[in-house]
Amino acid sequence: MTQPVSNVEQPARSAAFGNALLEVRDITKSFGAREVLKRISLEIASGEFLTLLGESGSGKTTLLRLIAGFEQAGSGEIWMSGERLDTLPPYKRRVNTVFQNYALFPHLTVQENVAYGLQVSGAAKSEIPSRVNEALQMVKMQEYAASRPAKLSGGQQQRVALARALINRPKLLLLDEPLSALDANLRKQMQGELKSLQRELGITFLFVTHDQDEAMALSDRIALVKNGGLEQIASPREIYAHPATSYTAEFIGQTNLLRAEIKNNEASCGQLQWSTMHPTAAALFSLRPEAIHLSPDGSVPADAVRFRAVIRQQIFSGSSEHLELQLAGQLLRARIPARGPLSGEQEFWFSAADAIAVRE
Repeated sequence: MTQPVSNVEQPARSAAFGNALLEVRDITKSFGAREVLKRISLEIASGEFLTLLGESGSGKTTLLRLIAGFEQAGSGEIWMSGERLDTLPPYKRRVNTVFQNYALFPHLTVQENVAYGLQVSGAAKSEIPSRVNEALQMVKMQEYAASRPAKLSGGQQQRVALARALINRPKLLLLDEPLSALDANLRKQMQGELKSLQRELGITFLFVTHDQDEAMALSDRIALVKNGGLEQIASPREIYAHPATSYTAEFIGQTNLLRAEIKNNEASCGQLQWSTMHPTAAALFSLRPEAIHLSPDGSVPADAVRFRAVIRQQIFSGSSEHLELQLAGQLLRARIPARGPLSGEQEFWFSAADAIAVRE
């Protein structure tokens, strides 16, 4: 099992963001004998969109609830803007949460649902109507102000939940899989709207999802959670192109894991041999399917790693073809531009630079 990322050097935050807004320091959490979070440490920059990505039961929602104040940590600290956060009750934290089921009051109108947070916080009655209208305009729901939640679509309910969460002007917005109840097309649409809204408002978003495509589309950085620890934290491009571990490589996208022996800076895995600067005698490499190219006419770059393989399966996927390739003693997955049916033995190649060494 890999060590928590808190013990590993983390990538620097993007210069596009300010100083750390939220700091999670060595947080642990157990439910009975089960350790759910294992000394998690991370920083979220002001104005950042950071996603906690992981399988069900990995601990990502528990961490969100600790930040919101709905759970108490076993040990560790949470700080916001230089002040201790985890010692405060939930209502005193400049943090709001959008839940998976939206948690709208069915007996209240849209306008009343959005106004509720202001009323609870003791805002002046005279300013509530204008602030509610402003919040509904942000999410393009002002024409539904008099409607009740039952009359709204899933996407419209999600917008209302966002307006209600944003109206108190939180420093940090927590979102617990808020798009999971939407159909595929609406989900894609709402991803774009959510990202645009976050950029427009400049509020820091901490987003929880188990959907890797959603995390890649929305995030400035992704924190991949595995069994209560942080596997890797990086930008979507970095975490995809340079996974630190085999788990990261397999969870985010698809990959081929190549177990190679190394001698004299040459890695060898079955029929495949390529140059490497990896120092150890044995190593594991990640090779993405799209890094494997078809060479129907035999022309390849001079430094390419060439091999021949039998096409066992071909799946058409619109602009691309997904291939299963049989080499002696191993199978590889490749993704190439759509080009029509293929069969038999073909020549393929990849660049040695695309074989990324990963930890177990």
